Amino acid sequence: MKIHLIGIGGIGVSALAQYYLSKGHEVSGSDLVASEITDFLKEKGIKIFIGNFAKNIEKDFGLVVHSPAVKKDNPEYKKAKEFKIKTQSYPEALGDLTKEYYTIAVAGAHGKSTTTAMIALVLVGAGLDPTVIVGTKLKEFGGSNFRAGKSKILVIEACEYDSSFLYYQPKIAVVTNVDKEHLDYFKTFSNVKKAFQKFIMKLPADGFFVRNTDDANAPEIIEPKFQIKDSFLKQPEAKKIKTILKVPGMHNVSNALAVLQVARIMLVPDAVSFKALTEFEGTWRRFEIKDGKVNGKKITIVSDYAHHPNEISATLKAAREKYKNKTIWCIFQPHQHQRTYYLFNDFVKTFREIPIDKIIITDIYDVAGRETKTINREVSSKKLVEKIDKESVSYLPMDKIEKFVEENIGAGDVLIIMGAGDIYKLADDVLS
Repeated sequence: MKIHLIGIGGIGVSALAQYYLSKGHEVSGSDLVASEITDFLKEKGIKIFIGNFAKNIEKDFGLVVHSPAVKKDNPEYKKAKEFKIKTQSYPEALGDLTKEYYTIAVAGAHGKSTTTAMIALVLVGAGLDPTVIVGTKLKEFGGSNFRAGKSKILVIEACEYDSSFLYYQPKIAVVTNVDKEHLDYFKTFSNVKKAFQKFIMKLPADGFFVRNTDDANAPEIIEPKFQIKDSFLKQPEAKKIKTILKVPGMHNVSNALAVLQVARIMLVPDAVSFKALTEFEGTWRRFEIKDGKVNGKKITIVSDYAHHPNEISATLKAAREKYKNKTIWCIFQPHQHQRTYYLFNDFVKTFREIPIDKIIITDIYDVAGRETKTINREVSSKKLVEKIDKESVSYLPMDKIEKFVEENIGAGDVLIIMGAGDIYKLADDVLS
């Protein structure tokens, strides 16, 4: 079958494209801009179009999958409808796959990618050969966000945005935590919590819910029809996990405890789980450490995806714990005007409290199809810095950061490059 994916450069859609390719389909896709993900897919044999044009859609396509961000006036979407080709959103298409497999779905405001990756590597280590769709790239998967397995086990990252995870049919559901996230869609935190409740209640009678009881917002389940396996930091295994994990921070200990519960449900011996957790070196842009030189000065760069106040706090606290006596810099790119607007006071509180020596906040990264002009005018990085009102926190436009770092960073310093937009490119620019 010929399958085309609109928004193929997205981290989820790109993994699904690789799944279809692994099943022998002829796969093509388009995105607004070229990226390292589209380049990677092209090398895999997927036909890539840059730009959304009606001519990219052929009459003999059997399926067109689109990112949830794609609007109905998209020329490729409109042409697919005109040709009466079956169209599905990414969560709809992934939802169909979850019905064909024994699916383990990892949801939560933070820690989804890391927890999904850990579960996948434990199951691989146990010889269970899962298929994996994860929202980040793994070295163990050859730098991919997808792994083709031969068993009937599927491990996926289940995002709550747009209530996407309600399309999925898992047998094991993991919720790492519930937080004030995606308020541009949910509007209120109450609606966020209701969505997680609905997600959990989709579990079948023979299903399992792995719940983080350390999270005050973990879904409360009354008279469940499925089994609940609690995960919490007071478990005796927590201390051991903290000593063996290479990825820092108590949030990662919590993630690993959830992984251990999943492994036990799947009858994986603890020894196998601990070995996999010991060997886990982290994922792309989740406390990814790079050593290099800037103007002849040796420094450590940490590239991190954190973009929510609680993620930022957890990552920077972990950095201070790991690099106790070093000078730590953080360059942060806020992700999306709407998130910055809805969580403005939380960002202010976080940046006032975190123990980092120097923080630079650059301009907000816009997300195509998810911004409103009204909010764009009301919020900015400059206003955020003014409100934080702390000597160690300043604003710089992106085009001035590289020179500033080169002139001011000291030998042995730690530079954290943080955000979910294109800020990660700065790591290579600074070290080049």
